[in-house]
Amino acid sequence: MPGEDGGTRPGLIDRRELLTALDHAVEKRVTVISAPAGSGKTSLLHAWADRQRQRGRIAFVSVKPGQHDAQLFWLTLLGAIRGSEAPPPAPGFNGRAMVDKVLSELAASGDPCVLIIDDLHELTSAEAIEQLTALLTNLPANVHVVVATRRDLPLRLHQLRLAGELAEIRAAQLLFTEDETRKLLTAAGITLPDQAVTTLYQRTEGWAAGLRLAILSLAGHPHPERFVAEFSGSDRTVAEYLMAEMLDRQPPEVQRLLLRTSLLDRVNGELADLLTGATGSERILLELEDANAFVLSLDPARTWFRYHHMFSGLLRLELRRTVPAEVPELHRIAARWFADNGDTADAIRHLQAAGDWTEAARLLTDHALSLTLDGQAGTVAVLLHTFPARIGEDFPGLALVHAIADLDQLHLDQADAHLDVVRVYAATTAPDQQYRLRMAVACLDLLSARLRGHFVSVFEQVDALPAPTAGQSTADVVLGNDLRAIALLNLGVTEAWSLRLAESEKSLLEGAALARDIGRPYLEVACLAHLGFAATGQSYALARQHCENAIAQAARHGWDAEPVIAPAQATLAGILVSAGQFDSGEKWLERAKHATEAGGEPGLRLLIHLIAAILWAGRGRHREALAELIAAEQVRARITGRHALTSRVVGWTIATQARLGKIDQARATLATVDDQLAATGEIRNAAAVIRLAEHDPAAARRELRPVLDGLAPVNPYATLIEAHLLEALACRDLGDERAARAAMERALHLAEPDRLILPFAMTGAWQLLTALPPHGTSHAALITDILDAVRGESPTAPAPVENLSPTELRVLRYLPTNLTRPEIAGELSVSLNTVNTHIRRIYAKLGATDRSSAVQRGRDLRLLSAGRA
Repeated sequence: MPGEDGGTRPGLIDRRELLTALDHAVEKRVTVISAPAGSGKTSLLHAWADRQRQRGRIAFVSVKPGQHDAQLFWLTLLGAIRGSEAPPPAPGFNGRAMVDKVLSELAASGDPCVLIIDDLHELTSAEAIEQLTALLTNLPANVHVVVATRRDLPLRLHQLRLAGELAEIRAAQLLFTEDETRKLLTAAGITLPDQAVTTLYQRTEGWAAGLRLAILSLAGHPHPERFVAEFSGSDRTVAEYLMAEMLDRQPPEVQRLLLRTSLLDRVNGELADLLTGATGSERILLELEDANAFVLSLDPARTWFRYHHMFSGLLRLELRRTVPAEVPELHRIAARWFADNGDTADAIRHLQAAGDWTEAARLLTDHALSLTLDGQAGTVAVLLHTFPARIGEDFPGLALVHAIADLDQLHLDQADAHLDVVRVYAATTAPDQQYRLRMAVACLDLLSARLRGHFVSVFEQVDALPAPTAGQSTADVVLGNDLRAIALLNLGVTEAWSLRLAESEKSLLEGAALARDIGRPYLEVACLAHLGFAATGQSYALARQHCENAIAQAARHGWDAEPVIAPAQATLAGILVSAGQFDSGEKWLERAKHATEAGGEPGLRLLIHLIAAILWAGRGRHREALAELIAAEQVRARITGRHALTSRVVGWTIATQARLGKIDQARATLATVDDQLAATGEIRNAAAVIRLAEHDPAAARRELRPVLDGLAPVNPYATLIEAHLLEALACRDLGDERAARAAMERALHLAEPDRLILPFAMTGAWQLLTALPPHGTSHAALITDILDAVRGESPTAPAPVENLSPTELRVLRYLPTNLTRPEIAGELSVSLNTVNTHIRRIYAKLGATDRSSAVQRGRDLRLLSAGRA
């Protein structure tokens, strides 16, 4: 905070934004600052007053602890206004007369005056509070009052609020930010690593007193990082402060509630009633929050609450100190309540805290798969690691949980070993438990096979899944539906990685629908996240729509940074990069990388490396592209089956090596390819790139012939576009400009529907576009986009405007050119009347009146390039 000289007192920092906020607040007639103990209210008021004294008169009053005498309060206030000692008390005190006297003296000078009343919560006289209300609602025009309190008092200032004359500063505004925490430490001469500063900030939640107490303890501490790691409300200095300022001030029934519910991370009224054996807990919790007593509501309806981390630490310490024997039973009560209300994870945590390891193990084994399907695989792993080692021996069912945790971390061999234990254990259990275990093992076997790349095994296992039988219990039906949804997910992903894209799309759509019907949103998002890749074989526009829908749905659940949505983010990145939108594609690629930092299934990591490679290649950075392709190949080599992207990885690796002049290396890589892979279009294209690099265009054309004739199997049609572009380059090198233009026109025709730009950038064939005659192509807008992209100007993406038909869109793309309507008709091989009809409809649908405004509207809607015509 600034000192009187405008600087900063030692050990404090300048919180200029907070002081400015108070400057603005004091423009109102009355300002109320309401925040918990130790929030820095008094420091703020003193710092602000120091700065304001030279601008006008300041009268500062601090209410003494336990002030219940109205006369003493008013006499102190009067003395502060006069700048003298408080007048002596007199018999026959008249509160209303005193209010009038104070108002009179405040108005007498006519000079601006700010009256500050700090610690008003200490005033316990209802009479004085009522009189203060009269003062605050009748202030002279030259007077402003600032009131600081730990809790809201019944001052009845609603009229001032309605009139816009009441300003309020709440606890959230007083909290220190992480950056301010760092500055506070620096001002105290304490140096900590960034992570330790973050930890301290999170532990204190920006609470000023907590930070100050931590800094006092850190000064000269031999192990500052360890201190921060262990710092909590149970620290002696913090505990003493909170005991004196908070807990000891509460009545017995409130103390009992706070202590007995402190073992919870969150509490509601019903659960608090159970733990206290009383009623009315919700009312107490609401009152505590209103009183800024370190109780915070977690939902808009104010039904769930939590305690400030530091306060919670003190309460738990005090609970263990005062009634240690009751703690296990309190945990058991909480566990039963959470289990009955469907919160299995919290139930298990409390059973573990109570030392009921067997019951906790049973509950976790029964619900581990369900928790995983709800996106809580990480939670399952944490719960598992909380058990002592001996429990695994006493309760072999936990091997199932170990398998789930291992699969989540891609420890596949360990997972398979644990699944073998479960199979043996299942044979000795009761029939109902046996069924559930076998179904769970079937789910995990499917996932394990997919993660290993055992694609054939996945198909076999799905075909062998048991069909539902009549007379199943509700629990068995639920489990059967879960298994079916998981099977469809794994089947759809495996079909996608096997390039059976149409089948993949069908399986994933069915899986998503089933997951939605059975209330498994995480599983639904998992299906939708892979749907975009499956749709790339049909339409990039449809694939993009699937990706964006999946990402939006994940965001609604807070999963937009989770691995489950990474397939959609990576696929969207690939679609954008393919359309030449390199910057936008890079942003989504970075999100996918971030979501899979801790690992991800091999197929997804392969896709991410491949997209990173084409991003570099599209920008002409072939060296960086090759590094990503090598990384992709390393991932691919660990996949047992043949991944759909294998031909792209190998083909583009060979082509990139050749483009970098590494001809011998490219030839060596090509020599390692087996006959099946060598026959694919991607490898044929790569061989053609080698031939072009060797200045043998005729041989390059021979390599391309099976691809162009449709005899070589290819991945979605981008490979065919690439083949036409390589054909164009070969024809150019042979001096056949006419054949080169024809090949370019065929490539443009294939690229037009999805406006694919990447093949032109990767192959370098974009240079041939500048040689095309202005009126010799029907793809003027696409050519503009391609040239913009390779020159570093990201092309615009077409917006999904359904009102324009495909034919109308084609006509629209001629409008930025200099072609006349008859020339457009000739290019499209339609009549002039047809063109005129389409243009009239385009004008009507775009709200345009002429060709120029239609072009501008098309650009605004991202249907046309923003670049040159």
